[in-house]
Amino acid sequence: MSGKFKGKTLRLLKKGHKGLVYALFSRFGLVVLMLVVQITLIVVVFNISKEFVPHYYALSIAFSTFMVLVVINNRMDPTSKVTWLVIIMLMPVFGSLLYIYIQSDIGHRALKKRTDSLVNDVRDIIKQDPEVLRELKERSPGAASLACYLQHGGCRPVFAKSDVKYFPSGEDKFAELLVQLRKAEQFIFMEYFIIDEGIMWGEILEILAEKASKGVEVRVMYDGTCEFSLLPRDYPRKLRELGISCKVFAPLTPFLSTHYNYRDHRKIVVIDGKVAFTGGVNLADEYINEVERFGHWKDTAIMVRGEAVRSFTMMFLQMWNITETKTDFGVYVEQPGGEIPEAKGFVIPYGDCPLSSEKPGERVYLDIIDRATKYVHIMTPYLVLDGVMEATLEFAAERGVDVKIILPGIPDKKAAYALAKTHYRRLLDSGVKIYEYTPGFVHAKVFVSDDREAVVGTINLDYRSLYHHFECAAYMYDTNCIPDIEKDFNETLEKCRLVTYETIKKEKLITKITGFVMKAIAPLI
Repeated sequence: MSGKFKGKTLRLLKKGHKGLVYALFSRFGLVVLMLVVQITLIVVVFNISKEFVPHYYALSIAFSTFMVLVVINNRMDPTSKVTWLVIIMLMPVFGSLLYIYIQSDIGHRALKKRTDSLVNDVRDIIKQDPEVLRELKERSPGAASLACYLQHGGCRPVFAKSDVKYFPSGEDKFAELLVQLRKAEQFIFMEYFIIDEGIMWGEILEILAEKASKGVEVRVMYDGTCEFSLLPRDYPRKLRELGISCKVFAPLTPFLSTHYNYRDHRKIVVIDGKVAFTGGVNLADEYINEVERFGHWKDTAIMVRGEAVRSFTMMFLQMWNITETKTDFGVYVEQPGGEIPEAKGFVIPYGDCPLSSEKPGERVYLDIIDRATKYVHIMTPYLVLDGVMEATLEFAAERGVDVKIILPGIPDKKAAYALAKTHYRRLLDSGVKIYEYTPGFVHAKVFVSDDREAVVGTINLDYRSLYHHFECAAYMYDTNCIPDIEKDFNETLEKCRLVTYETIKKEKLITKITGFVMKAIAPLI
């Protein structure tokens, strides 16, 4: 790469510190802090006045009993209720205060108001073609019902004649992305959870800078966690010097607001309103196996062409406008994507917002599992399930559906790895087949079912993706790429080891203990 970005990459922290950063600036970090404070307070109270200790315990028990009743009557999912009950039992006073702090959504009210306003403002910006919806209903009443559900929560129309190309690796996606970026004539929008300087981002940035110098509008947005582990805080200024508009979503401000817990986990590229990319691949060298962190990195992505690109344009602009004066969506969304004559099937791009009571990320997955008659094949880096998702997977297997899940053989997070294994025995009991990718780490987020429908996007099977992150994906019914997705699943399966009762018994004791303990606070991980 040439110019001022050539040479050593700019960093504030080494990559190895990223796990520490997430631990400190998360609900889990707050739990640990509150526990330490409460233990300290008990010790101080005991040393100052032993006579006051019984009164302290009486008051804390009364307060915690009240808070237990509050939690039980909350509308949150049952697994999260269990977690909060455990925390309040361990930390009667501070656990209760932590619960109040989290539920109050300090710092989120303005963000939620802004998000709701954006959703309402663009609810009808992309009109649903009734003929397309009618055709989908004739082909699959179940898929049509899912489309109606998605439209209920916002502007998420179903499109026909939009082509989807599937990439079975980060390397494949990267190669095609470079080709499409070089074709840009009007605008390039990029939104990523992670951007890290190196070979991948260097080549992309060189193209972006060149395009910006020729008058192409270039916008780049990345999540605020990058500022702690990958990029310097003034990186947006450096990009602006190259003519690139740049925003950081939710820069972390520790312990002042619960805002930091909701991250922008989306990966979106839109080029001229004609081409869009999404999937698991971030802009860092491990995603294309230029560097090795956890063995071979298995990831996936898709490229969408045609009218369905308009939805990705809209999703990007919604995130871009959360913290600034609204851009005129129509100028970009109304760009003609055009029909792709060789395309078939239906595509529904959709996003997931943690500030909404709607949870399309989880519900689309649940609906696919519920309607499956032959098979559901899943690739996911994490398996931290609530009771509903676990029961749905079990029921599908018990009614004869071939349910297979591919997980990493080499984990990136030890706690999440241990938590995944706590689900193994129950799932195996029901007939779910679990595989671990022996060459390394699986970061793909893929559902494919019955040779007819699939989802590829950014949504993991864990609490953070399903409840705490901004996410995106594309639901596909009978598109040309679905055989490619199933083929990739089966080829990946050949590189996996089957999980059995014997392999579960042979797991390291520390892994079993970690999973056993962490299960109680799984929604905080």
